[in-house]
Amino acid sequence: MKQEEENFEIVKESKDNNKNYLFQKDKITKNTALFIFIVLALLIVATAVTYMFF
Repeated sequence: MKQEEENFEIVKESKDNNKNYLFQKDKITKNTALFIFIVLALLIVATAVTYMFF
């Protein structure tokens, strides 16, 4: 059996009607990505500081 080709996208543009996507290109997604990046950066810095002093 041959599998049907899927129409999958990582980021959905606002004008597309596609339902197969991970992220929608909007303000909420950008703010959430920024928040996650900041938290990860703080965790990396905290780990480095802890390693240097203890």
